[in-house]
Amino acid sequence: MITDLLEALTIFCFGLSWPISIRKSYIARTAKGKSLFFEVFLLLGYVCGIIRKTIQTLDPSVTHDFLFVLSFFFYVLNFVMISIDICLYFRNSRLDKLREKEEA
Repeated sequence: MITDLLEALTIFCFGLSWPISIRKSYIARTAKGKSLFFEVFLLLGYVCGIIRKTIQTLDPSVTHDFLFVLSFFFYVLNFVMISIDICLYFRNSRLDKLREKEEA
């Protein structure tokens, strides 16, 4: 039970930074300073967490209490937020290219 609490808190804390990153990406309108490579690996990490939790639901010896569900929810929420930030990366890359063309 304490391990589920610690896992949920860890994922929650990691997730706190994503709304800030999304806002910054949206307002900055540039992909400069962002690493797609880094974000894709984080996304894959959350996919692994989601798969792990999904597999655990099939195990009858695992209790699926509130903390179990909460940590699963945070995995999915973080996955969605990173996906949004990755979409903004591609939008901003396109905007960077358009600006470069206009300057040339």
